[in-house]
Amino acid sequence: MGADRRLATGLSYLESRPFVDPARIGLWGSSYAGGHAIVLGATDRRLRAVVAQVPTISGYQQSLRRVAPDQIAALEAAFADDERSQFRGDSLATQAVVSADPTVRAAYRAPDAIHFYTQPTPAGAWDNVVTLRSSRAARMYEPGTWISRVSPTPLLMVVGLHDTITLTDLALGAYEAALEPKKLVTIDGGHFDPYLSGFPEASGAALAWFTEHLTTPTNS
Repeated sequence: MGADRRLATGLSYLESRPFVDPARIGLWGSSYAGGHAIVLGATDRRLRAVVAQVPTISGYQQSLRRVAPDQIAALEAAFADDERSQFRGDSLATQAVVSADPTVRAAYRAPDAIHFYTQPTPAGAWDNVVTLRSSRAARMYEPGTWISRVSPTPLLMVVGLHDTITLTDLALGAYEAALEPKKLVTIDGGHFDPYLSGFPEASGAALAWFTEHLTTPTNS
């Protein structure tokens, strides 16, 4: 819940700014942050609209499909070794973010994830490294348990119909469990298409949602 606590603090900061209307604050989150949007939408009524794009619904279920059954014991052992190492004051264990090499420990091996994360970027070099602790935290994260509590805050979910990262079926199941007001927009693509070929559709849907729900005058 650390990230969600920081987001709540961010809301307090926004409310304190003279150029912000505290009655018209919305939240957009994508992928792992899409899970944050669900949790904060369910727990902080200062939000007036929420968009969760290709959101994490169940870190555990995602991990079960991402990690081969015969590799789970080794992964959990690595988690435990990292905790012992941190207790001794050692550096955090790391792994690759993406790798197609099965001998290299990595958070993602899906071809679309490898392609997305390793594409050239204008900012220059990008380190393909993440802490092992991040994968452990992700595996424990269950934003979907909060989905029915987002209501009465309006919730838009943007779901990729071929998402193998945060998983289409989990997202659609979460949407069914959400209460009104809600809306579903589907993108005919995978997890990363809302940032790429599906960006106009995904961003347009989010803009329309915020326009609909955040344009009510303060004195209404």
